Amino acid sequence: MQNIRLAIIDDNSFLINAIKEKLSFFNDIQIKYTANNGQEIIEKLAKDKNLEVLLMDIEMPMMNGIEATLEIKQRYPQIKIIMLTVFDNDENIFNAIKAGADGYLLKEVDPNSLYQGIQETLSGGAAMTPSIALKTLKLLRNPINFEEDQTESEEIKLSSREIDVLEQLSKGLSYTVIAENLFLSPSTVRKHIENIYSKLQVHSKLEAVQKAKKNNLI
Repeated sequence: MQNIRLAIIDDNSFLINAIKEKLSFFNDIQIKYTANNGQEIIEKLAKDKNLEVLLMDIEMPMMNGIEATLEIKQRYPQIKIIMLTVFDNDENIFNAIKAGADGYLLKEVDPNSLYQGIQETLSGGAAMTPSIALKTLKLLRNPINFEEDQTESEEIKLSSREIDVLEQLSKGLSYTVIAENLFLSPSTVRKHIENIYSKLQVHSKLEAVQKAKKNNLI
């Protein structure tokens, strides 16, 4: 029996161990390594790309799972990527599939369904939690353009405080340090960042900083 070599990418070590435990029932699964974010898995793949499957979280620091999927698929198209996440919103599903994800499962998946999903994906199928499959069908029937760039039709307006927070964010500072520098509470900083993401229509610090620079906001 040939081993299925895979890696788990998640920023939560407890969840990595939970996934390992689910896969421990199956003798042909070999977990070669784990990574805590997209950047780390790309660095590890550069040293050892001898894998069949990646189980990829979405929300992670430094580089999220969708950004990592896009880059990995360009470099190693033969490696199957299954998103394994708690997020089942339409935009994440759409962006993950567009980035090249081969499957999309929710973390609550039971061991057998996870194993079958891996096998199905390796056989050329697309592993999907039933609720995700339903949402994907709906997206296909009624496509939503998540990428419509609002900047052409309306100017992005950030408050001076949001711009302060964004400038601090662009320096790679943590929420706690930003809060101290701007004499705010960490929860207020978090709220400002949520508003910035919403106004810029982005989902990560990297995207926020890039879009802000593109629009001469910082």
